[in-house]
Amino acid sequence: MILIGLGANLPSGRFGPPRKTLEAAIEALEARGVRVVARSRWYSSAAYPASDQPRYVNAVISVETKLSPEALLELLHDIERDFGRKRTIANAAREIDLDLLAFGDLIRTDSAPILPHPRLQERAFVLRPLCDIAPEWRHPQTGQSALELAAVVDDDDLRPCDEANNEPKTA
Repeated sequence: MILIGLGANLPSGRFGPPRKTLEAAIEALEARGVRVVARSRWYSSAAYPASDQPRYVNAVISVETKLSPEALLELLHDIERDFGRKRTIANAAREIDLDLLAFGDLIRTDSAPILPHPRLQERAFVLRPLCDIAPEWRHPQTGQSALELAAVVDDDDLRPCDEANNEPKTA
């Protein structure tokens, strides 16, 4: 299973609000031959680490592709650039963030892309959406399922987005 995390907390001049930008990014992946086979709900999360940045919109997708991990990562970075992302400081607010989370059972620790994503198991904004589409997915290094990983991560500030906008559901 190939997993990609999506996130944004700034509007894009080209696509508008973060959720619209991320939906356009999914379309861009598909237009480039990457087939989306599953997609989580949209979630709203506070910036990580905590800051005064706007809330993020996050999701996880599962894809199929003939691309290598290196080529897929390059494609994700190309889409980010096409959509206006400029890499500045770590954890800066952004119009788009596409992360290669896992590529099958591949474990890579010595060269890009590092797989699975080195902080995947620490982030509720990745694990909760992942549980939507693949709750039994197992981390290649720890053997724990997505559900097991999500059970021990603080997700107090993570909420599904209202279907009408990017705001967290209130009820």
